[in-house]
Amino acid sequence: MSKEINILQGQSTEDLMAELKSRGKFVDNLWTTEDVFGKFNCTEDEAQEVLYEALTNEVTMEQIWFAIRFHAEYEFELTEKDDTSY
Repeated sequence: MSKEINILQGQSTEDLMAELKSRGKFVDNLWTTEDVFGKFNCTEDEAQEVLYEALTNEVTMEQIWFAIRFHAEYEFELTEKDDTSY
């Protein structure tokens, strides 16, 4: 295990989430393998794979972008940029 990983293990989940949030990451809705274990008999690796497939597939991504646009436009009355390339 690398020295960097050892340093991170000493941090609380809340501190790690606060650090990610300070870097612009959304951390208020994180999924864990416990979510999968609660519904299925599986190994840690299988649970990780299930989460990966469920959260990175095209349909999930389309639904997330739909929800982002919906809330930005209708709830917050934001306007979309003409050029959406970053």
